[in-house]
Amino acid sequence: MLDFFTIFSKGGLVLWCFQGVRGPAAACTAPVNALIRSVLLQERGGNNSFNHESLTLKYKLDNQFELVFVVGFQKILTLTYVDKLIDDVHKEFRDKYRNEFQQKGILGILSGTFDFQEDFLHLLREAEESSKVRAPTAMKTFEQSVKSQKTVKSMIEIRGEKPKEKTKNKKNKGSKKEGAEAATIPNKVSSAAKQNLSATAGAGEELSKDVILQKNREEFFKKQMRKEKPIKSPKPEAQKEKGKKPRVWELGNANAKDLDYSSSTTNGNAEACPAEEYDADMAVGDRDREPGRLRELEYEGEDEIEEEKVTQNSSKPSAKKGGLGGMFGMLKGLVGSKSLTREDMDSVLEKMKDHLIAKNVAADIALQLCESVAKKLEGKVMGTFTTVTSTVKQALQESLVQILQPQRCVDILRDIMDAQRHRRPYIVTFCGVNGVGKSTNLAKISFWLMENGFSVLIAACDTFRAGAVEQLRTHTRRLNALHPPENHSGRTLVQLYEKGYGKDAAGIAMEAIAYARNQGFDVVLVDTAGRMQDNAPLMTALAKLIAVNTPDLVLFVGEALVGNEAVDQLVKFNKALDDYSIAQRPRLIDGIVLTKFDTIDDKVGAAISMTYITSKPIVFVGTGQTYCDLRSLNAKAVVAALMKA
Repeated sequence: MLDFFTIFSKGGLVLWCFQGVRGPAAACTAPVNALIRSVLLQERGGNNSFNHESLTLKYKLDNQFELVFVVGFQKILTLTYVDKLIDDVHKEFRDKYRNEFQQKGILGILSGTFDFQEDFLHLLREAEESSKVRAPTAMKTFEQSVKSQKTVKSMIEIRGEKPKEKTKNKKNKGSKKEGAEAATIPNKVSSAAKQNLSATAGAGEELSKDVILQKNREEFFKKQMRKEKPIKSPKPEAQKEKGKKPRVWELGNANAKDLDYSSSTTNGNAEACPAEEYDADMAVGDRDREPGRLRELEYEGEDEIEEEKVTQNSSKPSAKKGGLGGMFGMLKGLVGSKSLTREDMDSVLEKMKDHLIAKNVAADIALQLCESVAKKLEGKVMGTFTTVTSTVKQALQESLVQILQPQRCVDILRDIMDAQRHRRPYIVTFCGVNGVGKSTNLAKISFWLMENGFSVLIAACDTFRAGAVEQLRTHTRRLNALHPPENHSGRTLVQLYEKGYGKDAAGIAMEAIAYARNQGFDVVLVDTAGRMQDNAPLMTALAKLIAVNTPDLVLFVGEALVGNEAVDQLVKFNKALDDYSIAQRPRLIDGIVLTKFDTIDDKVGAAISMTYITSKPIVFVGTGQTYCDLRSLNAKAVVAALMKA
């Protein structure tokens, strides 16, 4: 039984609605709104099914008249006729009100009255009856079976005799040998006959035969000598020099003392290391930076688009050279005021899918993106002088930009100021697999927060990896050198809260939050140990840390290098936090920090894959080794690099 069936325009105007279950009208409003927010607006139309709480929603788009058909029913029901019903309703509704849509356009939608109740009930009854009526499966007769073609003799098995099926291959393998043996039999027979004849011959004849055999041998040896070529004497090889030759470096330095940078020793003890000269410009990197400003990724797509236009114009055949043939060749790829079909887009979408996969987008996600674009464009009427390739490419670019735009706007500075008004610290937890750069990017974010005037407490909750606490201690010392307390009225902007190794990470985080609340810190950054997504004990510990301390923001740190593996990591981290959490409403990942973005050139597909699979925004992008190498995601820059040939 259907819960509801609704037809509305892409502008949000409901044209007709059927409610199969008694209840308030809002019962179908919430699922449809969730479908619009999560699928239609986010360009995730690759699959025509969507689940919301206990309902399953199936939808179909009519791109020619900008309509959406949605049917909703309970998850536990297996309704096989839903796909047929939605296709029949789509066809009937279009045919019935085609003139109003074509002649009046938007005015026809706004002022039209759509009485579709009786037609829908008729189509619903037909669909239900078609699912019940099934053709009975007819059984095969004995004459149609394979067994009827066998004889009784072939089915009798004799003890000790191998089945014929097994001996077929052996017969086939030995057929060549049998053929060769059969060919040699006549030769043997003829030689035996000759021997019999020779036995009956006389002694005089034997003497003449010996003379004949001797002559034949001499002639045979002469022919063999003529065929043989003179063998050339091999040249004496040069004697190989024994031993290795020393390698000579062309750009190297022959003096080994110049290459020795180790400290000199006296009586076996190293001399005291001189104090480190700390250069702030080397740590910060960018001298022209604006304090507290997080720059976006550079966007250089406009010049490339102009260059592509120039090359396209230069590659067009002129009408003067080719005459009518050149003109028709130029207009061959133009659509010309006709609706697009799936066959028109298949070849272009296949190339687009291969291009996305080459740019490190996951194969499944690339396929879903192309399916979404196909459903978005199928049936849409194109203007004259518009190519299918440019239309599909533009639609794909718009979809990618929409995917990278977050559903939830994460404004950390605004949230910190809101937490300050409530006199509590803002808590951020970092999680991820081993070696992705959690501690390094935590230090970058600390520097960015300090540039904006906030005090930071770093909680060293990675009590597993050797050297994790010392790494954070070094970052804290360097950050304090960049912002000394003398410049902030004696206030230390960054401190490290540590309890050593082997302790409970959730307990250390709780103590650090209490300490930050007492000391008046604005932000607490919780560093956690790296863990693989399949390690159940460590994932349980992470879920416990998040459930006990309830951070304001949970950031997943992932590498742009790994590509498809980052998708698997992100999905399994989210699932583990949901499964192992002790809270009633488990806290999942809120955002992504994409590191090592400067090492992938234009293969930026990991950003698309990670945001598409989880709908989580990329909050920060790491682009280098210095503290200021932190950027906010620019969707247009990423899409421009992704679509670059």
